[in-house]
Amino acid sequence: MSESQEDDLPVIAHRPAAPHADAVTETALDPDLPIIDPHHHFSEHWGGYLVNDLKKDMTAGHAVAATVYIQCGHAYRTTGPEHLKPVGETEYVIAQSAAAGKAGAGIAAGIVGYADLRLGEQVGEVLAAHIQAGQGRFRGIRQSGARHEAFKHGVLPRPPQGLYGDPAFRRGYAALAAHGLSFDAWIYHPRIDEVVALAQAFPEIPLILDHVGGVLGVGPYENDRAGALKEWLPGLQRLAKCPNVRIKLGGLGTATFGFDFPELNRPPNSEELAAAWRPYFEPCLELFGAHRCMFESNFPVDRRVAEYVVLWNAFKRIAASATPDERAALFHGTAAATYKLPPLVSIA
Repeated sequence: MSESQEDDLPVIAHRPAAPHADAVTETALDPDLPIIDPHHHFSEHWGGYLVNDLKKDMTAGHAVAATVYIQCGHAYRTTGPEHLKPVGETEYVIAQSAAAGKAGAGIAAGIVGYADLRLGEQVGEVLAAHIQAGQGRFRGIRQSGARHEAFKHGVLPRPPQGLYGDPAFRRGYAALAAHGLSFDAWIYHPRIDEVVALAQAFPEIPLILDHVGGVLGVGPYENDRAGALKEWLPGLQRLAKCPNVRIKLGGLGTATFGFDFPELNRPPNSEELAAAWRPYFEPCLELFGAHRCMFESNFPVDRRVAEYVVLWNAFKRIAASATPDERAALFHGTAAATYKLPPLVSIA
């Protein structure tokens, strides 16, 4: 597809992820259950969301003790070599964490940044710069492969087709192992087998699938949730056979999932969210098990459907039948093990 043809594609842009004037408010369920939030961003996008916004959410009722920051193209360096500009995001996150004072030990306890792995072996310079900038917190790289030929979406550049199979990308991907880093994969569900192939080719590199694998509810799947789930499940089954893979349960507030709840005249409450999202989470739990799954906020993106307390209440409702050991894994244990985090630090 040519650049001019891509310019003609529809853009998936639902209502912005700013706080709702009529937002549902709830009291936190099981407020003493420790939580590590393994997926959030800082950005001027999505209504704006910086360290004080996150700190307010973390202390709003749930026992959120630590977080993992995930890249979103924010605060890149404006000078210097092009390939090193993404290191500015890691530098920014460290500065934001330090500015949070006592909370800094928990906020962004782990950091996942961006490097263009298509640099091949030369990407090692970028990885080393991230690690140095991260002051012991840098854990991995995310490079999005989220692309569909029917639409455009997101604040990140649209990735090329077949990114995860590109030979240059794979040479750069191999460098992650030498630096002890993991990889976060963000794709739409028709491309899940590209993640399977990547995980199989590099079994020594921990791979985390973001947002349950991006089950689409827009474009050709706008009125066919059942069809999307039917397509997604076989790939998920293949991926679950890769022992180096973990999966994040969340991100369904992203516009491409299509959850706008148009039948409601208000944002959904946690019971409604849990009912809507169970068909996406339960197959992941069944296939991967609690010790390979972790709930994630994906804030501020998922703020478009619910406030922070409501979102985590929905997760706790979905996990209500889990054993205490399984709940501990889902809410903090898997994230801590995956991102090699230090012991939980209270920010109360």
